[in-house]
Amino acid sequence: MTRKLGVYTAVLHDRPVDQALDDITALGLNAAEINAGGFLPPTHIPDIDDIVASRSAASEYLGLFADKGVALAGLNVNGNPLHPDAAIGDKHADDLRRAIRAAAALGGQRVVAMSGLPGGEPGSTRPNWIVNAWNSGALDVLDYQWDEVVVPFWKEIAALAADHDVKIAIEMHPQNVVFNPPTLLRLIEKVGTDHIGAEMDPSHLFWQWMDPIAAVDYLGDRVFHAAAKDVRINENAKIYGVLDERFRRMGSDEERTNLGGDEWVAEWPKDSAWDFVALGRGHDTEFWSAFLRSLYRVDPDMAVNIEHEDTALGRIEGLEVAAKVLLEAAARVG
Repeated sequence: MTRKLGVYTAVLHDRPVDQALDDITALGLNAAEINAGGFLPPTHIPDIDDIVASRSAASEYLGLFADKGVALAGLNVNGNPLHPDAAIGDKHADDLRRAIRAAAALGGQRVVAMSGLPGGEPGSTRPNWIVNAWNSGALDVLDYQWDEVVVPFWKEIAALAADHDVKIAIEMHPQNVVFNPPTLLRLIEKVGTDHIGAEMDPSHLFWQWMDPIAAVDYLGDRVFHAAAKDVRINENAKIYGVLDERFRRMGSDEERTNLGGDEWVAEWPKDSAWDFVALGRGHDTEFWSAFLRSLYRVDPDMAVNIEHEDTALGRIEGLEVAAKVLLEAAARVG
């Protein structure tokens, strides 16, 4: 069986999609996950509205991948569709709906998304992430978020996904209501759906001190899709811990990434407690082989895509490092 091993192409947004696909094949990989909105623009699927509306446009887009020998292994629309600021939340929610329709038009692709994070009460303007609900006020926030915002929204989205025969793979990401396996199962159970599952990204589990392989075994067939992304825990974690808020607000005169509305990515701490790194720079090939085995126990055809956010390495350099480890790990699995 030919495994689907690819790249989430957001790191290659500086070049057109056909060149990005050439870069993927040059790495010895055979799949691509394409951003379709949310925090990042749909750079590699610029005609997404046409793809939703036109079979010929969808066929033409798929032809780009067929010509390069690369599988389209999902659409990614990570964002915050529950943000209380409508300029962000409504936009990201509409992007998610559109991505589901586009995925159906492209043959039933997986859609990778985040669960989102609402405000803590009606009238809020900023999201509120409760991670340690030791007091009744925090529990009140969680009750409001889940009962009034999260469940109604995701019931609508799950129905749309079911209508289009599309599976939504949620990245368990901090600063979202779903950030670990139990919160993912809570969402699935409260919504009552088979069309929502996990995008198993080990990186965010690593720095929360979870075991990604145990998480795969715990979730079983609720794992729909996977990312290959590593984390290195630094010595500073002994002092700062992993819940580290020492980020710097970037100014309007600096190169910075907009997250929607008036929200921007902040600068990572210089002496960080942990860092996103290319595969092998946090966990060795033996781990990644075991991780792939756990995924293939769930689904032998599961797509696994490299997500490169190692700031110490260039775009292609980081992908080369990660691809070498991923391909070696896959070869050990067989």
